[in-house]
Amino acid sequence: MADQSYFIDLFLHLDAHLREVTNEYGLLTYLLLFTIIFCETGLVIAPFLPGDSLIFATGALAASGSFNLFTLLIVLCLAAIAGDNVNYHTGHFLGNRVTNRENIRFIKKEQLDRTHLFFEKYGVKTIIIARFIPFIRTFAPFVAGIGTMPYLTFISYDTIGGVLWVTSFLFGGYYFGNLMIVKDNFSFLIFGVILVSLLPGIIAYIQSKRDPKGM
Repeated sequence: MADQSYFIDLFLHLDAHLREVTNEYGLLTYLLLFTIIFCETGLVIAPFLPGDSLIFATGALAASGSFNLFTLLIVLCLAAIAGDNVNYHTGHFLGNRVTNRENIRFIKKEQLDRTHLFFEKYGVKTIIIARFIPFIRTFAPFVAGIGTMPYLTFISYDTIGGVLWVTSFLFGGYYFGNLMIVKDNFSFLIFGVILVSLLPGIIAYIQSKRDPKGM
């Protein structure tokens, strides 16, 4: 229960926690941010890590001078693209060993099936669209690797998606995160960002339950 309360507090008060970490560790905070985004996008066992909300919060702190905006942009884009590449190659390496098993430790087959449905609907554009949907974001490059999507195709769409994802949330936080109304309600805003991020996945899940063959 204590761990659960800590993670809830971490999600809802990212700005406070980031300020503490920045004050304590300085430039090493960039490495921590890189690691979190890399793991959230690169490890299929870590889709629960903060992504959208973390990038938004760092953008808000960059506006107040806690971070360098340009450095953040480079670090977070590299983390997002590098993470997806690791995920793609992991899926490519495992291949049929994943698809032929009902359940794999830490990986539920329905999560993979849901991502397959995204590919059926959007094709390679899924690599871009999935960037903005938690959980699907983590599994999309893994499924692309399993499905043997040509690497040049994958890396092209993945780079575009990664830059768009990081830029939109980072600059959103930078320009709007320090407005007085936002600062006074920052916890609610972060919760809203998380909720809006999850909304497409929730809608897709409901649609898939109503129509298992489509989305």
